[in-house]
Amino acid sequence: MARFEISNSEMATMGGENRAEVYCEMGLMYATGRGCDIDLVAAHKWLNIAAIKGSERAAELRADLASTMSKMQLAAALRAAREWMTLH
Repeated sequence: MARFEISNSEMATMGGENRAEVYCEMGLMYATGRGCDIDLVAAHKWLNIAAIKGSERAAELRADLASTMSKMQLAAALRAAREWMTLH
């Protein structure tokens, strides 16, 4: 499996056809605390963006993650994804 080292969201705008997988990896990074603090809101945001961009894996992971989040966390994650999609 490929490994992506992503230090910030600006790098996520780079790349070609595999952007959805990069966003999925970012979601996994935040969900597991790989190189950062665990942040479920950020994890859901990136998995949601990846799913919108076509990653089936991200859609499945997003659903699993959503079942563990509070309504407030979920609302914040959806809002963050909408804001990011509007700007990019």
